[in-house]
Amino acid sequence: MDDQAPLEIDINGIMKMIPHRYPFLMIDRVIDIVANESAVGIKAVSAAEPHFQGHFPQRPVMPGVLLIEAMAQTSAILVVHTIGAESEGKLVYFMSIDKARFRKPVTPGDTVYVHVTKKRNRGSVWQFTAEAKVDGAVVAEAVYAAMIVDE
Repeated sequence: MDDQAPLEIDINGIMKMIPHRYPFLMIDRVIDIVANESAVGIKAVSAAEPHFQGHFPQRPVMPGVLLIEAMAQTSAILVVHTIGAESEGKLVYFMSIDKARFRKPVTPGDTVYVHVTKKRNRGSVWQFTAEAKVDGAVVAEAVYAAMIVDE
């Protein structure tokens, strides 16, 4: 596997690589993935998503925790791409979430670009920084750590 060649992964590839499924699959495509470095997840936000029924009916806003989840899923794709096929379908658990900031609401019709960068990894523990952007403006950011779990 060429560690420096950018790659694009569609929804079918994502579902092969991580175990998440609708309604909790928070990314539709991953672009510009560079093994052991970075990736960009894309989420097309639709009014049909179930969380908008209650968050909030008069003014739908994507919950911030789901933006963090989109960051985590993009990171999981980066980890699987970096490690290889033997890690496909394994679970990745949050260990910490730090410096989470929510700058602007994300609403139906928005396309969120989730930029994740690997800070470091030791064994099964990985640390990342991430920014979620809509139309080039940062809407959320965080630093987090996750662990790959053999189940």
